Amino acid sequence: MVESGPDGLPGLLVEAGERGVIVRGLGRSYGDPAQNAGGTVIRLPDDLPIVLDRNGPVAHVGAGTSLDRVMRELVPQGFFVPVTPGTRFVTVGGAIASDIHGKGHHRDGTFGSNVERFRLMLADGTVIEASPSNEHAELFWATVGGMGLTGVVLDAVIRLLPIETASCLVDTRRTADLDEVMALMESSDAEHRYSVAWLDLLASGRHLGRSILSQGDHAPLGAVPPAKRSSALEFRPHTFATVPPIVPRAGVLNGWTIAAFNEVWYRKAPKLRTGQLQSLTSFFHPLDGVTHWNRLYGARGFIQYQFVVPFGQEPTLQRIVERCSQVRAASFVTVLKRFGAANPSPLSFPTPGWTLTIDLATTQPGLAALTQELDAWVLEAGGRHYLAKDAVTSPEVIRAGYPRLDDWRAIRDKADPTHRWQSDQARRLGLV
Repeated sequence: MVESGPDGLPGLLVEAGERGVIVRGLGRSYGDPAQNAGGTVIRLPDDLPIVLDRNGPVAHVGAGTSLDRVMRELVPQGFFVPVTPGTRFVTVGGAIASDIHGKGHHRDGTFGSNVERFRLMLADGTVIEASPSNEHAELFWATVGGMGLTGVVLDAVIRLLPIETASCLVDTRRTADLDEVMALMESSDAEHRYSVAWLDLLASGRHLGRSILSQGDHAPLGAVPPAKRSSALEFRPHTFATVPPIVPRAGVLNGWTIAAFNEVWYRKAPKLRTGQLQSLTSFFHPLDGVTHWNRLYGARGFIQYQFVVPFGQEPTLQRIVERCSQVRAASFVTVLKRFGAANPSPLSFPTPGWTLTIDLATTQPGLAALTQELDAWVLEAGGRHYLAKDAVTSPEVIRAGYPRLDDWRAIRDKADPTHRWQSDQARRLGLV
């Protein structure tokens, strides 16, 4: 991997061989979209200042800047990022390329939907400014969700969310089964900016899909105890634990340990608790407090399988949860959310419907057969899979799930006719 600023990129593009070039952020994708065996991998430095315009409010940020740094600088000034995934350790460029989403998609859309413009270096070294409203609008939307295959985002102007505190007011409900949590989300998501449910994927029978639903909003200053209001915007995330490198090869997360964890996690949740004050990090990024948590899966690691099925296809979601329970698919993190409207990007993942994220150890018996079975059900329901999480799908699955794939290819071919931008994922899925 080569670290290079904008000045050095044209030279790297000229020198690139037939395996091409891809840009890598902080490596938080779960598959191979930022890997390029036999080719060049570039890392952009995080050396540009973050420029805040309170009148927007917007911020001008470098593509190599992490959301962690954005939050550390801007939360104390009263602003939050428009969209954050489950970790702060992703770059702005990666957030655009993957068109990340969070717990508030039903309200705020994707990260790309909150970008006003960005500068993009094309394969021939030229730099353009793309926005949804200028002559490069088509390329703007092809880059949003385009997995780095249209060019290098150099910097961007992103919209910000004004906040009064570095806390959220969170309502928590423990639900008995999948039907109950889905009904609650359908009836109450619109009342909250953020909503997410954790599922116990090992539960079965009348407890199938039992869940913990968390719904939150940014806390106003008046919700903070008077003694703490002077420091209400203080943002100092902490690491609470580090998983050591000495972990059994098979890992410590397996059917037995995850079943025990799920039982404890579910039982400790309140049946109903409203208005609990939680820090931004506790609500949005709990796993960031445990460094190298992925080591718990052992040397062979895990995959994260994420799909969306349209509203009206709830039986398919129920079928998938039931199947995972039947085969004892031990998932440490199983997350259910509801998506709002899609944006114009041909490769943006979110579309109106239910999205489920499942962590699965690669040692899971019959893993390949299971994911292929689930793939078929997702496509039959009119759904699709998230490229930023993919490690196991096929070109046929992606083609079926993204009906505008050929539109994206046409835009990409115009911007990069020699397919200079490549990745292992792009070759595996036939995107190049």
